[in-house]
Amino acid sequence: MYLHHIGKKVKEARLNQSFTQQELAEKCNLTKSHISKIENGQAAPAVATLSKIAQELNAPLSWFLEANNQSKLSIVKNNEKKLRLGNKEIGYTYEALANRNQFSKIEPVVVTVLPEADLVEPFTHIEDEFIYILSGSINLYYDGELHFLEQGDSAYFEGNIPHIFLSADKNTEAKVLTLFIQGNAL
Repeated sequence: MYLHHIGKKVKEARLNQSFTQQELAEKCNLTKSHISKIENGQAAPAVATLSKIAQELNAPLSWFLEANNQSKLSIVKNNEKKLRLGNKEIGYTYEALANRNQFSKIEPVVVTVLPEADLVEPFTHIEDEFIYILSGSINLYYDGELHFLEQGDSAYFEGNIPHIFLSADKNTEAKVLTLFIQGNAL
């Protein structure tokens, strides 16, 4: 279900920018076929791919992950939270904590870092990012440097610098509260 939701959001944002699938594909260094598959819910975009699409469409990455973004108040009950994106190939699963407007300046997400993810490439996005380790431990690779973070640790960084975080324990997933923040606040 979330694949169709993301696909609809990609198509909506693409049409809003008056891009053809081919134009978006070229901007993102993808094929038109891959954009079409994403829009039709037939392919799960990698985080880096969705981030690049969001950047090219001038939309926050988090907007693609949410189902309802019209309310001025967002309450998400624990039993109503749903995974919005993610699988083993991506290395993460994302759980949106608030349904917010597309143009909101902040997006809270719980990222579950899967222990088997080790071949994921660093990526960039337009948002600043704050992370707080809820459980487990991660290796944060930021601008070519390695930083070990464990439960209770936090980091704040510019998203336009290549980065990725991977589970530091190959037997245990890590849960990370992540806030994507629009605009450079550093």
